[in-house]
Amino acid sequence: MPKQKSHSSSKKRFRKTGTGKFRRNKAFKKHILTKKAPKRKRQLRKSVIVSDSDQKRLRKLLPYK
Repeated sequence: MPKQKSHSSSKKRFRKTGTGKFRRNKAFKKHILTKKAPKRKRQLRKSVIVSDSDQKRLRKLLPYK
């Protein structure tokens, strides 16, 4: 059986944790930052765990990660 291909954009956006979950960065932090509050921008720095409903989808997109 041939190898599966990993989804290229997903490879760049998600990292796997030690326990096998996926971590992602938050959205809305790239531009138009002047109107956003400092507290909001500070909270957007942190990475978060991908929701359980999306974990299954990501395992299909990234079979070897």
